Amino acid sequence: MNILGISCFYHDSSAALFQDGELVAAASEERFTRKKHDSDFPSRAVEYCLKEAGIAPAKLDYVGYYERPFVKFERILKTYIATWPYSYRSFSKAIPLWLKEKLWIPRIIRRELGAEQKVLFVEHHLAHAASAFLLSPFAESAILTFDGVGEWSTATRGVGHGCNIEIADEIRFPHSLGLLYTAFTYYLGFTVNDAEYKVMGLAPYGEPKYVGLIRDNLIEIRADGSFRLNLDHFGYIAGLRMTNERFHSLFGMLPREPESKLEQAHKDIARSLQVVTEEVMLKSAIALRQRTGARNLCMAGGVALNCVANGRILREAGYDDLFVQPAAGDGGGAVGVAAYIHATLLKQGRPRPLADVFLGPQYSADEIAAALQAEGGECVSATRLEREALIAATVDAIEAGRVVGWFQGRMEFGPRALGSRSILADPRDPANRDIVNLKIKFRESFRPFAPVVLEENLSDWFDLDRETPYMLLVADVHAAKRVIPAVTHVDGSARIQSIRRQQNPLYYDVVAEFGRRTGVPVLINTSFNVRSEPIVCTPADAVRCFLRTGMDDLIIGPYHVVKTPQAPEPKAPEARAALDRAGRERRSALAAVNGG
Repeated sequence: MNILGISCFYHDSSAALFQDGELVAAASEERFTRKKHDSDFPSRAVEYCLKEAGIAPAKLDYVGYYERPFVKFERILKTYIATWPYSYRSFSKAIPLWLKEKLWIPRIIRRELGAEQKVLFVEHHLAHAASAFLLSPFAESAILTFDGVGEWSTATRGVGHGCNIEIADEIRFPHSLGLLYTAFTYYLGFTVNDAEYKVMGLAPYGEPKYVGLIRDNLIEIRADGSFRLNLDHFGYIAGLRMTNERFHSLFGMLPREPESKLEQAHKDIARSLQVVTEEVMLKSAIALRQRTGARNLCMAGGVALNCVANGRILREAGYDDLFVQPAAGDGGGAVGVAAYIHATLLKQGRPRPLADVFLGPQYSADEIAAALQAEGGECVSATRLEREALIAATVDAIEAGRVVGWFQGRMEFGPRALGSRSILADPRDPANRDIVNLKIKFRESFRPFAPVVLEENLSDWFDLDRETPYMLLVADVHAAKRVIPAVTHVDGSARIQSIRRQQNPLYYDVVAEFGRRTGVPVLINTSFNVRSEPIVCTPADAVRCFLRTGMDDLIIGPYHVVKTPQAPEPKAPEARAALDRAGRERRSALAAVNGG
């Protein structure tokens, strides 16, 4: 049984393939096209999935799409009619795209595949719910989803039993926690549907001075976590901006210009928003547990990537365990729709629980050697090493204060680099935060880095009593262990990745060897990319990124690569966040609400 799941035409287009209930391949289109958050039909991701599974398009039994286009179109039309004539500009930009392309999903899928398959549709939030519950280790679980908006739903609460999912209640557009967070992302000068995680990273630098203002004027939060927004302060319903003049007046300032200085007020606003977000999510989780009696909780949707809130839910909501879909955003919808077709619609049984997210392409030593020659030429020097020597060379470089690009095995699926396409460095050196942020990633200095830690040492270093292999929980660094300042955020916390050897043996052995030598079984792990670009996919991507940045060493397949004197000086790429505000405003609300 071959089932292909597809998500596209909003952001983070992706494809995922199940064979007989096993997730064998999944990838986002952006990794192949190098266009961050690519929303186009995932032609190359589909091509990869079919190649990995060893099948032709004609061998697909079903294709699933992660929402119901006509229901979404109904919501968009009704919203435009209700807000006419103020909605004219947004209407004139959005509707032609829908009429030309987005309503005709089966035709597009059959055209792209070159074959006739039955196309099934699953509601957006049901796909999110399925992506978490059906791949979780739980036979029964409560389920929470939060994002910007699907068809009408912006958040759902439900339960899962075996192969079945029941959505008990929902919050509907235009009231949305995800759109509230996106509105503040826009207001703080960051790119919508891209930089929400920057707001979360900025929050610990501020004080929650505006929590009362937000509660009193922007959102009414009820005891069970349900909420309503005061729509008078938002522009996304009828216009092309996320916020309006009432919103700006409330905080006494205009939206921050992209790339301009971050003032303390911006940091305080970010912190206040984070407090409100955590309150909604925590109250919702507690109310759902009280209603259902469930001992476990599954979460998905873009807001479920808020790992600070996830940590609070784990500690305070009363559940025994928590599973968050690693690709919690729209990309994970491709996994969810395929899993739901297999388990629930076709009654083929539960898919195998998710063991890891190494679901993308991998490359042979010969392919890597060819890329080194083609992209590196005289600018790199590569030495082929056996496994133990490769581990030693990696740890030697990190111990010496060098920053290492790490490219091994199958690419990860989802937004996090988890040890296949990573940048590694010594967490003990506080200078490494600025070195990696400013000279290698070319990104804001306030951005935190994640530590990777051996699972058996996790609780010794962090206030966390369970594994977190997908970097989706934040916990405090123990006071006695704050010898890792490069991965300790300003508030003493860290967004942690734990690693077991069977998940990724080579990566594990590097961390273990560093721990054996230094007594610190922890490394900096950040994604192998520069700002405004997707994580690298191919060896050629990796070599180009290595040469353009201040990375010192590249460990790629069996090769240890260093730069020669002929290598170019590192040069920061043009940052997309520096686009003029007019362009950003034109796209913001349209992309957030209508899918581009």
